[in-house]
Order: sequence, then structure tokens, then C-alpha cells
Amino acid sequence: MQLPEAFIASIKEKLGNESEAFLASLDENAPTSIRLNSIKSPPGFFDTDTEVIPWNTEGRYLKERPVFTLDPLFHGGAYYVQEASSMFLKHVFNETVNRYDPIYVLDMCAAPGGKSTLMADLLGEDDLLVVNDVIRTRVTVLKENLQKWGFENIIFCNQDPETFADLEGFFDVVLVDAPCSGEGLFRKDKGAVNEWSTDNVKLCSLRQQRVLSAAGLLVKPGGVLIYATCTYNTLENDNNVDWMCRTLEFEKIDVPVPAEWHIHDTTKGYQFYPHKTKGEGFYISAMRQKGNQQKYVKARVKLQNLSYKQRDIIEPWIKADVFDDFDYFLKNDGAVIALRKSLLAAYGSVFKAIFKRSSGFEIGVVKGQDLVPGHAFAFSNLINENVVFENLDKENALRFLKKEAFTLQTQTDGWIHIRHQNIGLGFVKKIGERVNNYLPTEWRIRMEIE
Repeated sequence: MQLPEAFIASIKEKLGNESEAFLASLDENAPTSIRLNSIKSPPGFFDTDTEVIPWNTEGRYLKERPVFTLDPLFHGGAYYVQEASSMFLKHVFNETVNRYDPIYVLDMCAAPGGKSTLMADLLGEDDLLVVNDVIRTRVTVLKENLQKWGFENIIFCNQDPETFADLEGFFDVVLVDAPCSGEGLFRKDKGAVNEWSTDNVKLCSLRQQRVLSAAGLLVKPGGVLIYATCTYNTLENDNNVDWMCRTLEFEKIDVPVPAEWHIHDTTKGYQFYPHKTKGEGFYISAMRQKGNQQKYVKARVKLQNLSYKQRDIIEPWIKADVFDDFDYFLKNDGAVIALRKSLLAAYGSVFKAIFKRSSGFEIGVVKGQDLVPGHAFAFSNLINENVVFENLDKENALRFLKKEAFTLQTQTDGWIHIRHQNIGLGFVKKIGERVNNYLPTEWRIRMEIE
């Protein structure tokens, strides 16, 4: 790999005698890794003949990279294809975040959603996750990945970090996985090498400070700001952590790291190097807010409640033991959304402060005496066990995901929850011999299936 001379010089200055081993590692193939969905993954799924990632027990190294598009379990959110080093976020989160009370978490630069799904795995039924990305086109894939994961207490946003100001001191945890110069992606993305320059490193550092300054104000007193990049240089990493600690009354939190993990402690954060760990270049640091005030705006949820008749229509779709844990509202477009009662005050504050966002977990649309279930609902753990379902084999599941004709064994007319190995994939409606596939067109598989 032809690397910029300035980058090589910076690595030699940083790593000294280890620099040759590091540079050689960039010519090796990057490992393939996935992270299992702790709620969804079938028993024994990928447990055999795979290596567990030490810092995240849901993580697995694969011996070779399969065609994930042709695996129905991938489409159902049973796992996420994620770079191994970045899964260290779980260890940092567990070591720094107080879990005695319900918590509110913000992923400020969330797309495509790998770290958001990881945090969703760590959150409980009374916790709230807000995910944001400033680029509108990236929010589409972010939403798709989070919906597949099946976590209901989530709000999607598409705003500049500085527009979150009315939520000052609201969040227990804010993650800033900052856009960076991408040095840690060089062996996976050759385009990142061509875009690298010392000027771009400086530009990224300044951009990161702008995001950090906005994000830091949103952390409640005693809360945690987690900062991550996929780069190696000190300007974007340690220097920005030091800048935050001096500027906004944060202090770096020490995280215990077993020596056998071979993760480098930079004094301000933790750096992964591919010649020492089985993964890509990744940097992460956790900081505690020492000052700050809670100045966020408190507000009520201003949405239309469902009528008793509409509630009666949706009630059979939802597990009886959790139905009363939610309040149900009607959006202007007719969609029914569910908001957990314990989080109504938190939803109200976010809805008041953020305009370009979703309104809650969408169940579907009530039409006459029927509920047309939403696609996100197909991945949820809330679906009543009495809802008619069919487990398709792999071939028919893939045909369903391509929106092609497939074999359906169920003879009952009406709505059918389509699954593969008990993992939800979507809904169809059977009317006599006709089967209407409600998989959104933009979600369908487009590649050929042998």
C-alpha cells in the first residue's frame, strides 16, 4: 500500500521500533467480525467454529466473509456486521455509566448505526436512546439498522449538533463517534488513503471540537461523554480530549483494561493498533461532567390519544403483559405510535426541543376495523404470541425478501408474521390464493440468488 510520507513519518514518531510492524499490518487482510443481537440471535448461532472477541462477548471473528445479503438472519437483525475494535464501546460503557436508574443516551453522529445498536443492547426497558445524524441520506440506513435490532424506546433525529441546545444537561450518556481523517480505515478503504492530508487532519480536529462543544453541554452533571474516532493522530484524539477537559469541565475516566487485550493506554484514551489487536485502528475516551446545569425544557407529549375503539383494534397484536406499559397515540398521517409510560416526560422534552425527528415506535396504521402493521413492528419483541406467523426456510425467506413468489404453508387468511428461525422479517396478508407482501420496496434484496 502506498501511504503518504507525512503519515508514515507521524507513525514512526509515535510508535518508534513498532512502526515497521504496524505499517506491515496495513497490507494484511482486515478480519471480518459480527456482533450478535443478545435478544434475537438463535441458540448456538455462530458459536461453533468462531472466535469470541475478548472485550465484547457478543462479538465473533469469522474465518471468512460470507455474503451477508443472502442470509435472512442478517435482514432480521440477529447480528450486525461491525469492526471488532469498535465493539470495545461496550466495555467502556459498562465501566463508566451508572446503571442504578433509568438513563437517557444520545448518539450524536450515529449513522450507519453500529454503535447505536450496541448501546441499544445495553439499555433496559425504561431507558431512552436518541440517535442523530446531520446528513439526511444517512438517516435512512441508520433507521433501518436500528429498526431491525428491535429496540422500541428510540427517537431518530436529523439535525446539526448545535440545535440540541434546549436539551442542556438532559442526557446521562452522550456518544460522539466523530467524523475523522480515517487513518484507522486505510487497509479497509483505499479511498481513505487518497483523501488523507495533514490539512485534512487539522480540519477534522476543528470540526470535532465544534461537535464536542455542542455535545458536552447536553451531558447532565456527573454524566458521561464518550468520544471515539477511527484514526491514530494525537491532534484528533488526545488533544481533543484534553481540550474538552479544559474547556467544559470534564475529567477523563480511567477504564481498567486487561493487559492481554493489547490495547494501548494513551493517558487520555485507548488506542487500537492492527499489529497488536485483531481489528482496525480505533480510539475511544470517556469523560465525566464535573459541572454543567440541567436547563433542558420540560414539556408534555402533544399527540392525539387513540380512541377506545382504536385501542381495541391494536390490543390483540401486542403481548398482554406489556400492553399497559405503553400509551398509544395517533400521528397526523394516521400511524399509531407507542410510547412507554415511564418515559413520557423524557419524550416530551425531546419532542419539544427537536423538530426533525421521529415521534416514537410505530405499530402500524388503523384502517377501518383492521391494523395494517408497520414494518418496524415486524422486528419487535412486543408482538403477541397469538399473531399468526410462519417460519420460512432459507430459500423461501430470501424469495420473500426479494418480493418474489414464495411458498406459504399457512392456510388461514389475514395477516401473517413472516419469520426465519423465529426471527421476524416482515408481514404478508393472505386473501384466498393471493399473498400481498408488505416488505417495503426499498428494503428488498436486489442481487441475484442462485
